[in-house]
Amino acid sequence: MAASDPNKLMAKADKLTKLSLTRWSADWKSATVLYEQAANAYRVAKDYEKAKEAFEKASKGQEMISSPWDAAKHMESAGALAKDLGKWNEVADFYRRASELYIVCGRSQPASDALARGARALEDAKPDEAIQLYTDACAILEEDGREQMAFDLYRAATSAYVKLEKYTDAAAFLLRLGVAADKCNATNSQCKAYLSAIIVYLYAHDFKQAEKCYNDCSQIDAFLRSDQSRCASKFLSAYTEGDIEEIKRLAQSSTISNLDHTIIKLARKLPTGDLSGLKTDDSKDQEEPLDENDLT
Repeated sequence: MAASDPNKLMAKADKLTKLSLTRWSADWKSATVLYEQAANAYRVAKDYEKAKEAFEKASKGQEMISSPWDAAKHMESAGALAKDLGKWNEVADFYRRASELYIVCGRSQPASDALARGARALEDAKPDEAIQLYTDACAILEEDGREQMAFDLYRAATSAYVKLEKYTDAAAFLLRLGVAADKCNATNSQCKAYLSAIIVYLYAHDFKQAEKCYNDCSQIDAFLRSDQSRCASKFLSAYTEGDIEEIKRLAQSSTISNLDHTIIKLARKLPTGDLSGLKTDDSKDQEEPLDENDLT
């Protein structure tokens, strides 16, 4: 049937949106219905490139008739098709635009979810872009005071950083999760995040930063009294003493087993470097004269 021919539907819709001597105003309402029909027909026919273009035009149509929610949905459909086509730059753009349209609707959760879907689509092909989308998704929820809904996003970003071997960034994101958990009174998640950050620093063989992280987190009473704090303290002691067997034993403990899979994998590979210098470095630090200007 001619009516179901997506090419003819697109041509008819395009005609309705173009102004001419005989058409002084665009009929976006009628055109949008045709774009949607064409998009679905192209998708069924597995013509993903044309389906993507049709969904993009359908989204524009919904926007023009003041329906940003439906416009966002069509943008997400276009994003999913761009992923199938391997057009990674377009994937990010479509999901970002969908998120913006959900924000217009005043809906922070779907706006964050759209960015997260885009991030998952990009994790393998463009991990740096995926991390940026995860970060922006977290920020949307943080601004709306809905940090608890972002916990999985913090973890996903951390995992992506670890894959890229950007351990300082991974630890920083875990500390950000800890702060968010604190705001939600999610003490267990907070303590796990802080221990996880210390594990990441140890895996990166940055003992000084792991120690500093532990000392900073220990200013928080909830962490100081936790199993996670005791586990971290034992790790640092074992490192200082150069006790490889104790480090391996701690990595198998139930406290570690209750962390996220990404962190468990790192912990089970500890220690990652030579421990012989830690004792010497520690004693040197103790012998350094006090700086009277440093009151911290």
